[in-house]
Amino acid sequence: MSVQERKQRERAERERLIVATARELAEQQGWDAVTTRRLAERIEYSQPVLYSHFRGKREIIGAVALQGAAELATAVRTATSAADGGTRARVAALARAYLDFAVRNPAVYDALFQLDGGLAYAQEDTPEPLKDAFAALLETLDEVTGEGVDPGLFTEVFWAALHGLATLTRAGRLLPEDAEPRVELLVDRLAVT
Repeated sequence: MSVQERKQRERAERERLIVATARELAEQQGWDAVTTRRLAERIEYSQPVLYSHFRGKREIIGAVALQGAAELATAVRTATSAADGGTRARVAALARAYLDFAVRNPAVYDALFQLDGGLAYAQEDTPEPLKDAFAALLETLDEVTGEGVDPGLFTEVFWAALHGLATLTRAGRLLPEDAEPRVELLVDRLAVT
């Protein structure tokens, strides 16, 4: 291995460590606890080293969001491919996987959908992991898009409903015991007619 390759590998490892540490700290204490000073202390590198990878917290949030988008896409695809029972079962599995992801990964969910990570959404320059997360939803929801309805638009509306449920549930605004009936209602009334 050349010196250049070793340095690139070490740089990539430091970057992964920064992102993993930021994510862990955010999941434990919230994003307000994630500061460059605190991250530098936890990873045992100086703040200038941290800034050589990321210009600041915003870019770190963006890196966590991209990682989370890839995980969300995987979770949705895994759930929908394992679902038995046809289209309705796949759509219900998609909804449950999405909502479960939001509950299990609140800081990552916030990085993806609530905080400014400097990422472009729904644009030409949208990063591939974000496009792929949307595609993971579209792959299943395309099966239930009604006649004359744009599949992308339908996916946006279904996603917005899921996001609303996830956000309201996480905020304690919805009764937890009604989580499954909400999924059933969403699937039956919006997606499967």
